[in-house]
Amino acid sequence: MNNEEKLYISSMYDLTHTAAAEYIKEYSFPWEILPHIKEIIIEIGKHLDDECPDDYIKRGEDIWIHKSAKVFDSAYIAGPAIIGAETEVRQCAFIRGSALVGKNCVVGNSTELKNVILFDNVQVPHYNYVGDSVLGFKSHMGAGSITSNVKSDKTLVVVKGYGEYDDIKIETGLKKFGAMLGDFVEVGCNSVLNPGTVIGRNTNIYPLSPVRGFVPERSIVKTGNVIVEKQNI
Repeated sequence: MNNEEKLYISSMYDLTHTAAAEYIKEYSFPWEILPHIKEIIIEIGKHLDDECPDDYIKRGEDIWIHKSAKVFDSAYIAGPAIIGAETEVRQCAFIRGSALVGKNCVVGNSTELKNVILFDNVQVPHYNYVGDSVLGFKSHMGAGSITSNVKSDKTLVVVKGYGEYDDIKIETGLKKFGAMLGDFVEVGCNSVLNPGTVIGRNTNIYPLSPVRGFVPERSIVKTGNVIVEKQNI
């Protein structure tokens, strides 16, 4: 496997844990799905109407909420959006639209979502902003951690690698690109994932970390952007 292939969808995600699997697998890189999330949610919703009418409640235009989900009265949800089974959308959550939230997820108080796919069992539980991003199975963002989805100079996002991965330089053609988190990624409290961040599976980010570019799977990102490989225990 060359370095670029480590950023492929097949290297980062188990697609059995998202309702969008049939659509995502058509692409090579996960960020290629970002311009299509809205239309994908609407298409999935049509199938829910036909195949699962007893499982989902249609709430407003293009909003489907599973009957087992818990949505607090103060949460705001704009369509298109799908909220999966056993998911909890807590007080004052702000879902701005184009959000596919999987099963057993937590969208916490004052957390904001926009143009995202959250795989099953994802937790964004406290004061998070997640925009133009894909979060893999059982990934977790600590309190106050955010995805920054637009560069300060407003130029198009280029995904870059560093160190032994400095041969990675992929032009995305996207102005808005938050973060791609592989399965089982842990992001520490108050970290900032800068535009074009791609984090491989089973990686841990220390709290208060500014992260940019590609971080390989099974890594630990320490204070000062020091990246080390996880050791087998």
